[in-house]
Amino acid sequence: MFQKFLSWIRQVVSKMLGASNIKQATHMDVDVSSDMIVALEQWERMYRNEPDWKNSTTVPLGLPAAIAGELARLTVLEVKSEVSGSARAEYINEQYGRLLAGLQQKIEQGCALGGMAFKPYPTDAGQLIVDCVPADRFFPTGFDASGNLSGGVFVDRYTRGRQFYTRFECHQLTGTTYTIKNVAYMSYDRDSIGVPVSLDAVPQWAELDSELTLDGIARPLFGYFRVPLANNIDRDSPLGVSVYARAVDTIRQADEQWSRMLWEFEGTELAVDISAQAFMPDGNGGVKIPKRFQRLFRALDLGDNEKPLYQVFSPEIREEPLYKGFQHILQLIEFQCGLAYGTLSDPQTVEKTAEEIKASKQRSYSTVASLQAALEHALNDVVYAMDVWATINHLAPAGKYEVSFGWDDSIVVDTDKEFAQRMQMASAQYIRPELLLSWYFGCSEEEARKMMPVQTDEADPFGLNGDA
Repeated sequence: MFQKFLSWIRQVVSKMLGASNIKQATHMDVDVSSDMIVALEQWERMYRNEPDWKNSTTVPLGLPAAIAGELARLTVLEVKSEVSGSARAEYINEQYGRLLAGLQQKIEQGCALGGMAFKPYPTDAGQLIVDCVPADRFFPTGFDASGNLSGGVFVDRYTRGRQFYTRFECHQLTGTTYTIKNVAYMSYDRDSIGVPVSLDAVPQWAELDSELTLDGIARPLFGYFRVPLANNIDRDSPLGVSVYARAVDTIRQADEQWSRMLWEFEGTELAVDISAQAFMPDGNGGVKIPKRFQRLFRALDLGDNEKPLYQVFSPEIREEPLYKGFQHILQLIEFQCGLAYGTLSDPQTVEKTAEEIKASKQRSYSTVASLQAALEHALNDVVYAMDVWATINHLAPAGKYEVSFGWDDSIVVDTDKEFAQRMQMASAQYIRPELLLSWYFGCSEEEARKMMPVQTDEADPFGLNGDA
């Protein structure tokens, strides 16, 4: 479907501007290489646990979704972000909070496909809703000299009976002029774009402007979260790559090894081969075996002078070597995806020193920190877009705002141990008590001082040395 969307976008942009050279006429480049198309479609199938190698003998484990889900969980784990500074900021923070509430699921999809766009838009109820668009329905179309996104095309589909509607929303920033164009198409074939129709054909699109031009805009009115990995599929592509892009072949090996283990258990299942003469005939040339014993007993041609009446089939299971090989593959996947050993693999099989464990955790921390930085950049852009729409639609009084972020670092930091150390330093008066409270509660020193009780003994501000 990704390839179809891309083909349709080229047709639509060309028709909208009446130009044969899309890039020259619109300053937008929607060209995506065939390698990226293949890769994106592969990542999407893997995320749905429908990889190319799924068949009757290979059972996929669902590792891609697990990897994307775990990295998304670690990225937004206990994230604290708010908008403050004015009445405008309070309004934006209320709208912004709804996005944060369901952020983990969206980031998981973004990690799986290499990116996700967050596009705020106003509603008739005076709210700002954020549309989260996955990478297979959002196409970056331009970047400025600093590498910042300057435009993109969003694809939205709606089905009503046998009618398939497709809407293309093109955003483009040129200097400080921002242009948004909407066009809709209808087809009776899911795989065809069809013919142009009015936006009124779909009730949800009826209030949209076919074209809107805004002046004084500093950056695009959407945030783009891009997985911060180098694109080794197409180095010239603006698209991000999946968090498991470098482990595709290894994930396939893990699925195959897991299938071998399942076959080993099934193939070595205990069975008793008994002469068919020991069972009652079923009248159809076969024998009757009680239902509860059908897995245990097998009727064979036994019981003559050279063959025993029965024989037990119970071969030795090669569980240990297969399991060890499977764990080694999982550890390689963890390394390729920037995860600590033991995230996917069995922690009991990871034999390492304390320094090696710390280095492994640092790998996860580095991966997550990069994802958090990319997400923070995208969310800052989302808040900026909210502020612009609040001004255009007079949703809240004008005012300045500040966005704050607090990211959890418990991946490599033992919070309890850190607290104990800081507590000892505060008790020994090596640091001021308000610094301890400020760190623990994530507030300013002034707010920390307000939380502190009246100090009657400056030598024991926390009352650690017994009753006064």
